[in-house]
Amino acid sequence: MPDTINHQRRGLLGAAALTVAAVEFGLIGSAKAQTQGTADAAAAVKPGSHTSFEALKQVKTKVLDIGYAEAGPADGPVALLLHGWPYDIYSYVDVAPILAAAGYRVIIPYLRGYGTTRFLSKNAFRNAQQAALAVDMIEFMDALKIKEAVVGGFDWGARTVNIMAALWPERCKGMVSVSGYLIGSQEANKKPLPPQAELAWWYQYYFATERGREGYDKYRHDFAKLIWKLASPDWHFDDATFDRSATALENEDNVAITIDNYRWRLGLAESQREYDALERKLAASPTIGIPTITMEGDANGAPHPAPASYAGKFTGKYEHRDVTGGIGHNLPQEAPQAFAQAMLDVTRL
Repeated sequence: MPDTINHQRRGLLGAAALTVAAVEFGLIGSAKAQTQGTADAAAAVKPGSHTSFEALKQVKTKVLDIGYAEAGPADGPVALLLHGWPYDIYSYVDVAPILAAAGYRVIIPYLRGYGTTRFLSKNAFRNAQQAALAVDMIEFMDALKIKEAVVGGFDWGARTVNIMAALWPERCKGMVSVSGYLIGSQEANKKPLPPQAELAWWYQYYFATERGREGYDKYRHDFAKLIWKLASPDWHFDDATFDRSATALENEDNVAITIDNYRWRLGLAESQREYDALERKLAASPTIGIPTITMEGDANGAPHPAPASYAGKFTGKYEHRDVTGGIGHNLPQEAPQAFAQAMLDVTRL
């Protein structure tokens, strides 16, 4: 699948700061960019070139036993890549070899509720609020004795790296974030959106019901495949590609984590008190000062904010890239070369 990158630097955007409500829910849109060149360093890799990682590893944190894939030299600078829902580490199966060949130690963990990641205690609160996922990744880095990393993500993963960059900037050398700035708050989510925007979040409202929880549990793979198709309408993935990732949704906690994540956003699920201080900081919509490249595909069918609306949230070196060629929501898997190039470029802005 061909992809072309259009680069936009801050001065070309002239953007206003994104409102907190639009940050969390996303008003579907895109920004046209002026072409200033294309990716030139990453070796050409077609989507689907790779189908597996080496044997997965496990490491224990305070709460989790986290499963993760690793590639590249053990002593290289670290690239930490985070997936979203309903996806998994295979979103980066073609990105990892590019970064590893460039000398990076590439680390791709399963988030809580996915793949081989498990809670250490059966009694642990199956909480998926935004701060919890970010703390997971800081503790994951601590467990692996990783001082700092270039971080990248999309969907839940993008929100998580946004939070890491905002609250622990000393741990993040640079960030690549698909769909930009996604930090939100429960308070902001109380405000209704225009009908068109609300429609795009149909599954969130479905999950707010007991029928939705039961439906997701019963039809998990069918549900995930539907989301893949809606979020990436021009991505013609085959059954093998989907099945490879769908296995991660068989995690015993996936239903609980998925439902809690979306209910929490609407204030329908409890927060853990230990995260209250962090959530107060996040509710203020903090700016991000580390070097950042945001990206958007030209065929993203999932809710997402227009790039011009969030440019003001990035106060350090910053660039936005539109990726064309029918690229949808799962940008790292659909356009691995473009995503990998951004990871290589972000610390050189």
